[in-house]
Amino acid sequence: MLDSRNHQGKFGADYVRVLASAAGLSWAEDDVDLDGVDLCIKLPGRTPRGFSPRIDVQVKTISRLEVRDGAVNFDGLDHAQFNKLAGIGFTVPRYLFVVHVPPSAAEYTDLSTAGLLLRHIGYYLSLSDRDPLPSPDRHRHIRVKLPVSNVLTAASLRMLVSGERV
Repeated sequence: MLDSRNHQGKFGADYVRVLASAAGLSWAEDDVDLDGVDLCIKLPGRTPRGFSPRIDVQVKTISRLEVRDGAVNFDGLDHAQFNKLAGIGFTVPRYLFVVHVPPSAAEYTDLSTAGLLLRHIGYYLSLSDRDPLPSPDRHRHIRVKLPVSNVLTAASLRMLVSGERV
């Protein structure tokens, strides 16, 4: 059985995979995480944005959500992780996905005759407008604020990949 930290992280990544599948997108992951990308999500085929547009994402989870002034405060990125998402110059757009999960794994899902419920909700943020930190310290964390309006849904995920507004 997975320890609680790995269990929570795996559930967060699986949450994103389910949304990608619901959106008609494909996903892949590198065999080794060398550059802070947990998942690559793409729209197969020719689109107005080009052939098979994609995004790269880093998925984080949080069990205690702190919301202030219309934003989710997230302190779970160390400086090195932040720098792998911040700034411009990436060939493929990068996003931070933060999935709010219940504190107890027993509450991650619920099944009823109406279907399977995944708890709770995910948020997304591009850090392309933030400058990378000049002297990253893996032992220090940085706060990022994800707008509560940036809810991760099948439709918003497809919009992030395709570049088309829904």
